Amino acid sequence: MRGASPENRVKRWLKRVAPQRAQLDEHRHLRVFGRLLQDPNLWHLNRRSVAGAAAVGLFVMYLPPVGQMLIAAAFAILLRVNLPISVALVWITNPLTIPPMFYLGYLVGSWILGREPRAFDMEFWLHWRNWLEIIVPLGLGCLICGLVCSVVGYFTVQVVWRWNLMRQIRLRKARLRMGLARISRAAPERDRAS
Repeated sequence: MRGASPENRVKRWLKRVAPQRAQLDEHRHLRVFGRLLQDPNLWHLNRRSVAGAAAVGLFVMYLPPVGQMLIAAAFAILLRVNLPISVALVWITNPLTIPPMFYLGYLVGSWILGREPRAFDMEFWLHWRNWLEIIVPLGLGCLICGLVCSVVGYFTVQVVWRWNLMRQIRLRKARLRMGLARISRAAPERDRAS
């Protein structure tokens, strides 16, 4: 729709791409939450809810890829933020993105621990005997990367939402001024005609 505000277009897009409430209610892993899914705050699209959902989803995406949806849903319910967005954002972690994301986590963890990081060699990384050498820097680095992504995501949504709101207010004021100017220009013409 052409005349729709950018905020309404974003909300419509989010509603279209985010999992629907019925889908999440019927999801076999999310049934564990039962009646907790009925909280209306989990379905609102407002600045607080979307920013919180971005923080939750972007943090959980750096956790091990087992049960991420369940963990994101639990955090969303606990923090009362938008559930579909929280759950959808964990899908940033997928078979294509896991290797670079987790290697970045490993590099960050190695740097913080003061260890020399290993090169990305699939043979070394996939051999179970080497996992003890990798797990501590990987876990620490993923935790830090998840926290950084979470904070950046939260404040990005807050800033963009606020900027969009201020833009809409300016546009409304401009339209109001234009309408008042038209009315004031039309008033003398009516006076002369009568």
